[in-house]
Amino acid sequence: MGLACAGAVSVLILVFGPVSGAHFNPVVSVVDWLAGRRHGTGLSGGAVGGYIGAQTVGAVAGAILANAMFDQAAIQLATHHRITGGHLLGASVATAGLITVVFCLARTGRAALSAAAVAAWIGAAYWFTSSTSFANPAVTIGRMFSDTFAGISPASVPGFVAAQIAGAGLGLGLVALLYPTAAVAVADDIVVPHTTDNPAR
Repeated sequence: MGLACAGAVSVLILVFGPVSGAHFNPVVSVVDWLAGRRHGTGLSGGAVGGYIGAQTVGAVAGAILANAMFDQAAIQLATHHRITGGHLLGASVATAGLITVVFCLARTGRAALSAAAVAAWIGAAYWFTSSTSFANPAVTIGRMFSDTFAGISPASVPGFVAAQIAGAGLGLGLVALLYPTAAVAVADDIVVPHTTDNPAR
């Protein structure tokens, strides 16, 4: 399962990075907005709202599609309660690490390595965190719609999202500590450099 997640993340970054900068995660988008406030870079507030909406709809649609592919009821609600102190700490650690990887690479001009590095972090964190790398609020919401071993009950969602937000803050603080004088990357280069030009032209 961890290898499948890591492989899928890597492919998605490579395929969709040139379109959106591979913003698949609300906390990455929000941190990009926060980090760019002082320098006038990063996503705008309106863009962050649009990204979060698309990320959440995509996660829910993905859960419904997965249900259908495995001959489950397409629409279902999870009943698996996951809230424990260890799970919440795991979600915070996974998110802090993700933010650190993404933004340290961006601030040091190595964003092109993100497909491999982010995939490696997500795949590894799947195994070394108790929460199986809950590091994405949109995915957390999407997993509400899968009453399988991967599901998370609606009552557990707010706690995980809060832990992910806290982890994102810790990750941003660590980036600032490690690279205090590095230039703040623009949204275009947060995960992979991209352009609005059509490469097929």
